[in-house]
Amino acid sequence: MKLEKTSIDLLKKGIEKLQEGFNLPELSYEFDIDKMEEVILKTAERMQDNYPYFHPLFAGQMLKPPHPIAKAAYMLAMWINPNNHAMDGSKASSPMEKEVVGDLSRMFGWREHLGHLTGGGTMANLEALWVAGSIHPDKYIVASDQAHYTHERISEVLKIPFKKVATDHEGKIDLSELEQLLKKGDVGTIVCTMGTTGLGAVDPLSDILELQREYNFRIHADAAYGGYFKLLGNLKESTIQNYEGLDQVDSIVIDPHKQGLQPYGCGCVLFRNPEVAKYYIHDSPYTYFTSEDLHLGEISLECSRAGASAVGLWATHQMLPPVKDGKFASDLARSRDAALDMYNRLSRCDLFFSIMEPETDIVVWAVNGKKVSEMSKAAQQLFNKAERNGLYLSLYKYPTNKFKSTSFLVDEDYLICLRSSLMKPEHADWMDEIWSRLMKSIDQ
Repeated sequence: MKLEKTSIDLLKKGIEKLQEGFNLPELSYEFDIDKMEEVILKTAERMQDNYPYFHPLFAGQMLKPPHPIAKAAYMLAMWINPNNHAMDGSKASSPMEKEVVGDLSRMFGWREHLGHLTGGGTMANLEALWVAGSIHPDKYIVASDQAHYTHERISEVLKIPFKKVATDHEGKIDLSELEQLLKKGDVGTIVCTMGTTGLGAVDPLSDILELQREYNFRIHADAAYGGYFKLLGNLKESTIQNYEGLDQVDSIVIDPHKQGLQPYGCGCVLFRNPEVAKYYIHDSPYTYFTSEDLHLGEISLECSRAGASAVGLWATHQMLPPVKDGKFASDLARSRDAALDMYNRLSRCDLFFSIMEPETDIVVWAVNGKKVSEMSKAAQQLFNKAERNGLYLSLYKYPTNKFKSTSFLVDEDYLICLRSSLMKPEHADWMDEIWSRLMKSIDQ
């Protein structure tokens, strides 16, 4: 197998074009080439000790390879190494960031917004909850027990009270329990997860918006993983309806480094009301002086931020804009098709049962058996056998109290399941091979 090298050819041409823009005295470079070659080859050898995250046979964790144009543009930016904190250090890449953040804002149906890129979803969610806490001080942040664990941790860091709400058997927030909390009048913000990292479940945003009309609270949509599914039409009708409500929430987080074909780390936080900029106001007289335009550091908690992330995302949007019926959306739809294909195969196989019909592109299934402890052990063994057969899956602990009824003995609190994140469009073409290797692992 050969690794993708298209990005290297693009990079060479890009560097030649880049240097045409600088009319400067010649600068000589002195490097120990022999030592550099020794080190880079040693680095490559160390990097061989990796799972093949880029290949369709890696069907476990949320790792999607960057597009060649994103890699080439990101590396090209390294010859400048811009810092998107202030215009002074990012004359080209700051405007590029504003463009791509605008693209993402329009994807969710917002004409106005305040937002910027971040180092990842954790920082983006921290900023969203920090603003939420500033607007509703001393009120609770509420999220489901299937929401990303960082919401509770972030709330602790920010000294904002936090409460978890139970979920149903499909991993969606329990609306009845949520409303009981709201009746107490001390909830400031509800985190609505648009695609949980475990099951890929989408919280019922439409119903939460109805509750917002009766109770006074903010809605923060954590769409770090699932935000781009807003573009798809091959989701369940109820899921599509929930995504259509994103234009009404107060803040959104999305990670282009998950589904957006970008290198790590590239997250994004968006606010529907630009007036929340007032919470970011600070004085930095040594930083913002070359432009009267808004400096991105003036609306960010982070200081230094890699301008290369903006450049990579901008180049990707030029080639694959995040719009409905575009190439980007059709490729993402193929990932969804792969998940449905996997689910249908599992449904026809007596050896397994699915925890739920996939709502996005994550599939979670269990090994059939007589009791939970045996089923969990079988799943762990199959996970190891599959890896030896070149198929890379992941594991997921499903709370057994979520089952409505079972044909097996529940003798443990969690059932260990197998899990696949079918994020690559190529997964749709490789499903026969994936299934063949899974069956081969069972027979061993």
